[in-house]
Amino acid sequence: MRTRLGQPPGAGGVDARRGWRLPRRRRRAGPGTPCERKRPVSMQTVRHSEHTLKTALISKNPELVKQYEQLDPREQRLLNEAFRPGSDLFGPITLHSPSDWIISHPEAPQDFEEFFSDLHRKSPSSGKQTIYIQCIGLLGNTRSISEEYLKWLKGYCEAFFYGLTVKLLEPIPVSATRCSFRVNDSTRNLQIHAGQILTFLKKKKPEDAFCVVGITMIDLYPRDSWNFVFGQASLTEGVGIFSFARYGTDFHSSHFKGKVKKLERKSSSDYSVFDDYYLPEATSVLLLRSCKTLTHEIGHIFGLRHCQWLACLMQGSNHLEEADRRPLDLCPICLRKLQSAVGFRLRDRCKALVKWIDAESTDTPRVTPKHSREELVTLPKPVEAFKEWKEWITRCLAVLQK
Repeated sequence: MRTRLGQPPGAGGVDARRGWRLPRRRRRAGPGTPCERKRPVSMQTVRHSEHTLKTALISKNPELVKQYEQLDPREQRLLNEAFRPGSDLFGPITLHSPSDWIISHPEAPQDFEEFFSDLHRKSPSSGKQTIYIQCIGLLGNTRSISEEYLKWLKGYCEAFFYGLTVKLLEPIPVSATRCSFRVNDSTRNLQIHAGQILTFLKKKKPEDAFCVVGITMIDLYPRDSWNFVFGQASLTEGVGIFSFARYGTDFHSSHFKGKVKKLERKSSSDYSVFDDYYLPEATSVLLLRSCKTLTHEIGHIFGLRHCQWLACLMQGSNHLEEADRRPLDLCPICLRKLQSAVGFRLRDRCKALVKWIDAESTDTPRVTPKHSREELVTLPKPVEAFKEWKEWITRCLAVLQK
């Protein structure tokens, strides 16, 4: 099964999310662009009864109920916050616009029992317990920043999917994929073909891979008639490609340095247009959005569908504002799904996430090649945007350590 992701996540999701088609008479912006803002409406709240949430988490199946009762009592205490009235750890989904995902893309909710019983979902198995990350192009405006950004994402995935191995494949230029590319008529920014990159990733997938996810700071498109997609995935093949390009604050600016007035190339194999292509600054907000997108999309590869129960990383999103409202972590129902697939202890996972936030730069200052304009640098991890989330995880840890 292949999915196209036309909105930023949980960023995005294995969402049947679509990028906007381009009608002949009028071009429509992709979700999240400045001209796509909707009229403000009064905020609505999606609330479920205590009984509904409890059933979604624990199930009525005697075997699954027994499985839940065998969890550590402290883990049960945290997960039970899903249906505890007035919980200050997990709240309901809020809707701010008619364009929000749940309103515009109705889906059947997936409870734990449905997830657990799905014979087609992918789970790590003996010999296939590694998440591979393939960087395409640079992620920062210098090689040092790009390397460090990759390591930050790797460390975050190791904590989020605690217990699995995460490895970085050697970064490659766009030319290595031999994919098609173009200049977007609306943004005037370069784009690369998502579907062709998926084909490339399938051929490169290591034998011990649970999945391979490609990441890039270059915008994506799935076919000529589409404006853009944030990502695309093949769940059956365990591969995905996701772009962080539109999470930069200046992507839609008329002053964006990556804009191309005219695409001139001698042949379809001339990738020199990507040389020294502009990249956004590696800010704390960009890192937070990238972490959200990457873990949301890998969550889909595990078989987690869009969450309809509580505020959760696995909610779908139609635009950047909606994606930014979502929390960085999972609600108890989705957390139980992931725990059953991976097998981690909740306390160990929470500690790993806090440690990732607190950890300084992954490397000591380095000396760059002589031909590079880069200087000796130390790159502190920009985690200012994660401060509120760290406080939330600390409160979860307090419940787990009682």
